Amino acid sequence: MPMIYIVEDDENIREIEMFALKNSGFEVQGFGDAASFFQRLKERIPALVMVDVMLPDEDGLSIVRKLRTRQETKRIPIIMATAKTSEIDKVKGLDMGADDYVTKPFGVMELISRVKALMRRANGMEEDRILQAGSLRIDDEKRLVTVEDRPCELTYKEYELLKLLMLNAGIVSPRDVILDRVWGIDFEGESRTLDMHIKTLRQKLGSAGAMIRTVRNVGYMLTDAD
Repeated sequence: MPMIYIVEDDENIREIEMFALKNSGFEVQGFGDAASFFQRLKERIPALVMVDVMLPDEDGLSIVRKLRTRQETKRIPIIMATAKTSEIDKVKGLDMGADDYVTKPFGVMELISRVKALMRRANGMEEDRILQAGSLRIDDEKRLVTVEDRPCELTYKEYELLKLLMLNAGIVSPRDVILDRVWGIDFEGESRTLDMHIKTLRQKLGSAGAMIRTVRNVGYMLTDAD
């Protein structure tokens, strides 16, 4: 069972995160400060670390930097938790080596989705140049999409949207997560932009378009079969 370490000084938030991840099949340990986290790290290396930016003894950015400079921890997947208005923390975190981030306040479903997706990528799935789901196939090296071996012409955003859904096949991708990943963290347009792209993407994919499911009030998910 994969072990996840959560470094979060707010006890209520930490307990909610731990409870959600335990119910999703993960082994979880929580820490209220950097000192106790690094002490435990000497005893066991986790499969993933989730760290808050603001901590009482050391900020999360410093923790990420240390993890990335140590031989035994440099490859651990890291998710940072940042404040909603703190875009600079997101940028700094990613630049220092964080693999992903969640913006507070975030929902339990989003947290589980992000953790599972990152774990899959850490296990080598993201390195695969070929993504396959039913009759739908992406050759990422050639940026080629085919449906039943027939080429499907997509715009840049449609391609990136489809790739994101395929990387997270079987997992719900929340709307705000998709907008962040495909349109950027500074995107200020209407979420209707996403709906229109989903509509045209379904049309272009033909029969495979039905694989893109709408999860009401949450986001979208790609099923792994037609």
